[in-house]
Amino acid sequence: MNIIPTNIPDVLIIEPKVFSDSRGFFFEAYNAHDFAQQTGVTAHFVQDNHSRSVKGVLRGLHYQVENTQGKLVRVIHGEIRDIAVDVRKSSPTFGQWVAVHLSADNYRQLWIPPGFAHGFSVMSESAEFLYKTTDYYNPGADRCIRWDDAQLAIDWQLDEPPVLSDKDKLGVPFSEAQLLP
Repeated sequence: MNIIPTNIPDVLIIEPKVFSDSRGFFFEAYNAHDFAQQTGVTAHFVQDNHSRSVKGVLRGLHYQVENTQGKLVRVIHGEIRDIAVDVRKSSPTFGQWVAVHLSADNYRQLWIPPGFAHGFSVMSESAEFLYKTTDYYNPGADRCIRWDDAQLAIDWQLDEPPVLSDKDKLGVPFSEAQLLP
């Protein structure tokens, strides 16, 4: 696997080694030993999630104030623009964000450590998104920051207003969000 740093050192792009021929392809999506050795991150994943969304859907920016989750995310169908925002007040990259293009064609994965809000927008007709988490979903600790927060000024590269869930429509401004220490 190839590890590509982002402008936030804790967030990493992971490119697996893909073996392809006329029959199709094969790649190792996750190997705990190799992941730890090459990233320096020892993650214990406890939950796998799978979502499907249609073009124009934007999900996020979500995080938990308790049971913070590290996420290893990838797309198995379609393409998305994936966003990670550092919500750790003590971090030198607090309030900064990373955007990565993930698709079924580029096989890339993104490691988002605990302490980041996460969201994505669907760029293709539909997309299926898989992610592993390092802690369980805790509805009482779940928080949402507005996707279009002026202070964060995230470039979602949208052609039209996104399709949002009721939860995402109620996201709070970054300046009012309950953030992590």
